[in-house]
Amino acid sequence: MMTKADVTDMIYEKKRAGGVTWAQIAEMAGLQEVFVTSACLGMNSLPRESADKVATGLGLPQEAAVVLAEYPKKMFEMTVPTDPCIYRFYEIVGVYGETLKELIQEKGGDGIMSAIDFDMTVEKIPNEKGDRIEVKMSGKFLPYKSW
Repeated sequence: MMTKADVTDMIYEKKRAGGVTWAQIAEMAGLQEVFVTSACLGMNSLPRESADKVATGLGLPQEAAVVLAEYPKKMFEMTVPTDPCIYRFYEIVGVYGETLKELIQEKGGDGIMSAIDFDMTVEKIPNEKGDRIEVKMSGKFLPYKSW
């Protein structure tokens, strides 16, 4: 039985062999790049039609489409990441997490930003001081309820 990790490995293999980008895979799926990449890495599920398109487009077995459409467990290591790129996001949350919480609650009230009803884009922006990476996140505001 194929697992999400197996499918992720197959996708990485196809990316390496064919020079396929995440943007191209997202185009196959007909969905946004960050979401499709996350689904291909096992942290989200694709709608079945999109999963079929990705599997066909990459030349994966049909079972891979089934796995891409399965609901994920969304489990990850709770240790401090050591990959420099991932660590920087951990550092950003460590340094600015309380600030973000304060500003979200000051502007929206007692609540949180959803990671379920959520959009994110990643762009490379030319800059005379050195190219920048712009990460935009937009999540629905979910107020806490009194009961």
